[in-house]
Amino acid sequence: MKTVFMGTPEFAASILKALKEAGHEVTAVYTQPDKPQGRSGALIAPPVKVYAEENGIPVYQPAKIKAPESVEVLKTIPADVYVVAAYGQILSQEILDIPKFGCINVHGSLLPKLRGAAPIQRAIANGDRETGVSIMKMDKGMDTGAVYSSVSFPIEPEDNEDSVYLKMADYGAKELLKVLKDVEAGTAVATPQDPDLATYAPPLKKEEGLIDFGQSAESIDCLVRGFLKWPTAYTTVNGKLLKIFGTKVIDSIPNVDTADYEPGALIVTKKNVYVSTGDGILELLEVQLEGKKRMSACDFVRGMHLGGGDFLGQ
Repeated sequence: MKTVFMGTPEFAASILKALKEAGHEVTAVYTQPDKPQGRSGALIAPPVKVYAEENGIPVYQPAKIKAPESVEVLKTIPADVYVVAAYGQILSQEILDIPKFGCINVHGSLLPKLRGAAPIQRAIANGDRETGVSIMKMDKGMDTGAVYSSVSFPIEPEDNEDSVYLKMADYGAKELLKVLKDVEAGTAVATPQDPDLATYAPPLKKEEGLIDFGQSAESIDCLVRGFLKWPTAYTTVNGKLLKIFGTKVIDSIPNVDTADYEPGALIVTKKNVYVSTGDGILELLEVQLEGKKRMSACDFVRGMHLGGGDFLGQ
């Protein structure tokens, strides 16, 4: 089928790649505008744009796809269906009505659970043991359309945002191709969602990454794994920002009685760095101090001359 693809991050680029390799004619790609990154402010192209340009697919990057001039351009592009995956903009009813077979969304949750912008990150941060991907026929609501197909998979204790994204892209691409085949054949059936079962995954906020060491080690570990890219789990040490990229929940520390350690207290041994929480002990694996590169937690405490009795969150 002739397809217009709309998406932005690496997850979406994987879906686009699967579409093209399966033989669908991608007539255009819509993605978010390039964004400045780092201290230099250099503009960085979204992964979907990079893939599209490498494969000779026309790219459009309107700031507002619902703007009248953007809609008029879209109407001129031949397409039987629009496929949407983590695009980052809401489509108007006028846009939804353009293609013959409508607009099909690859959504990173088991709808109606976790409707919204950040389902993958919130599933991990919430401590969910299972997630999945849904192929949905889009309507004017926020992820409220009828679902053609969904597939579930477990969130393993070692999974983080990156690994779940990879699983999601793999499962999502396979389900999408099945659905498109059925849609073209006229045999696809979309089942309405039950609104009473709906939960939500709103956009992430910077302050949500702040670690409260009064919480359990397990919940903090989920936060670290779920918010890996942004806002990244963070705390402070000696008044400086400390981002935390890797942690591990542990049962005990050999030859150390942890009962009297207050939440946030560091426990440093020859080979490991731990922090006490409101319930349990968390091993710190990888961190990044403000103005420094990412490093192992052991290198961090040595460089800062930290030890038992020092605290995070101060």
